[in-house]
Amino acid sequence: MEAREVSARQLGEVLGLNERTVRELVDRNIVTRTARGRYDLFGSVLAYVEHLRTVAAGRGGEAASYDLTRERARLAKEQADERELRNATLRGELVEAQAVRREWADILRSVRSRVLSVPSRVRQSLPHLTGHDVERIDNELRRALEEAARDE
Repeated sequence: MEAREVSARQLGEVLGLNERTVRELVDRNIVTRTARGRYDLFGSVLAYVEHLRTVAAGRGGEAASYDLTRERARLAKEQADERELRNATLRGELVEAQAVRREWADILRSVRSRVLSVPSRVRQSLPHLTGHDVERIDNELRRALEEAARDE
């Protein structure tokens, strides 16, 4: 085949790339430059196709091999973590956060209700207390509940 020189734009059109990517491929020794702004069309197309085959086969060189190994290790870890969580849930060691929130909300509503009923129970068991005394106890209990609600 006769050697044919083309511009970066023309080579990019043939390969489906932009001019900048063509220049990056030159830097990576994948595309062949023959002169300033000129590229060997056939040699570059063949080299680019071989590069794509290598990458697709997982033989993209040391860096690609490292990336592939790292990604496989990351996937294996994620799969192991998922299985560990599933097994812990099946054993009853984990519960859904939403279920815990609902349960604690129920418990805290019950505690609040009982605390707020203290003044009336105190009034019944200690009839000598004045209305003012009972109101003072009620206010202090409400203040304590409000402070507890603000704490995180």
